[in-house]
Amino acid sequence: QVQLVESGGGLVQAGGSLRLSCAASGRTFSSYAMGWFRQAPGKEREFIGAITRSGGSTYYAYSVKGRITISRDNAKNTVYLKMNSLTPEDTAVYYCAADPTLHTLVIFTTNKDTTVEVWGQGTLVTVSS
Repeated sequence: QVQLVESGGGLVQAGGSLRLSCAASGRTFSSYAMGWFRQAPGKEREFIGAITRSGGSTYYAYSVKGRITISRDNAKNTVYLKMNSLTPEDTAVYYCAADPTLHTLVIFTTNKDTTVEVWGQGTLVTVSS
């Protein structure tokens, strides 16, 4: 099993962009599909995007589609989230997650019985107006 550590959060001005990184320990990183989620204050954790094990395909939530790009570098055991045109509504703790199955990551928000195998500790992104 991998362990995940997010970085890159902080204070960003509205209209700006951010790039988060999620570094994985262990030698099995390429065995996992990777996902990004966020949780705003008082709200449930929501799926925003995921990438397949090879990095060949990505899947984005409709709410952020067009503003985010997820990529991964299996040689560096790292997955990235790039988000543009930030608004205060993007303020949240951002989490990366790993699961052998992309589908599990995608349905997490809508299927409360879903268990994602590994979560990072999260990194806070605050967007100021």
